[in-house]
Amino acid sequence: MSIKSILCAGLFTLTLCSQVHADLSSSQKEAKERGLVLYNQYKPAAAELKIAAEAGDAEAQYYLAEELRQQKQYITSEAQKWYESAALQGDLYAMLRLATSNNDLCEVMNNCPQGSKKRADWLELLNKETVRKSDDGDGEAMYIKYLSSGKLEWLEKSATANFARGQWLLANRYKEGEKFFLPWKRTEEVGRWLKASAENGFPAGMLEYSAFLYENGGDIGVARHWIEEAAKTGYESGVSSYGAYLAHAPSLYDFPLDLVKGYALTSLLKELDGGGNIQPYVDEVLPEIAEKMSAEQLIEAKVFAQQWKSTHPPLSFYPGKYGF
Repeated sequence: MSIKSILCAGLFTLTLCSQVHADLSSSQKEAKERGLVLYNQYKPAAAELKIAAEAGDAEAQYYLAEELRQQKQYITSEAQKWYESAALQGDLYAMLRLATSNNDLCEVMNNCPQGSKKRADWLELLNKETVRKSDDGDGEAMYIKYLSSGKLEWLEKSATANFARGQWLLANRYKEGEKFFLPWKRTEEVGRWLKASAENGFPAGMLEYSAFLYENGGDIGVARHWIEEAAKTGYESGVSSYGAYLAHAPSLYDFPLDLVKGYALTSLLKELDGGGNIQPYVDEVLPEIAEKMSAEQLIEAKVFAQQWKSTHPPLSFYPGKYGF
């Protein structure tokens, strides 16, 4: 029986069940995309996300709920409504949030909204769905199962199933000391999973793998490659690191000096003002680089910055979908 059939059979109203698989118009899709960019830049995104959420898009509903919860620092009635709408359409992260709402600040404040079902019901449904999808080889479902259960074996399964964020998190759990390893073997396993995460396209994995190589006597050329690749994804830490190292501010990883590109990439971070507290960094580093440049180089840097922006994804902090 599908999740839709289970829910519509008794857990939720017919009205909610009719919202599954909404088709968005072009304007609704554009609003959703703008909303996700803003959300990933830690900027207000509710107005844009709400357009697609009201049209029935489950992903927009979940992120809208997250945005509303983070604004108030607890689950509000409106956030609860959107979590449930997303969960009804099979969003596992929404189910997880509803199943663990006892950890929310609203519990301390004694003002948690009344949901359609108890937390235990959401947890039961989450367990059924994550196990079902895990049996089909879904590495992200295994990752969510780890988040809900805390059992490391699920994170290991997620990594083995090639879920890049799971591989990155497993490397960090091993680095933190989870599971018994001989010291040399632990280092080897951390490197193995960071490398896998990088190769599977996870920006934080790329950047951490480059640091791992640098700290453990690995190939510096490969480390430079992954810093550049992280920057190409729009990852804020990747862009800031690549720009700084190109401008030798500081000089690390043996990057050849390129003040034009270094200044250009660092200047792009100004776009993130208003989210993530990156502006103080830009205000400190950008003048330091500019002092070494000619007027002609500064003009070149502005041109390069626009070219980079037009050919790469929007800047993003890449927050986890199940945020804090």
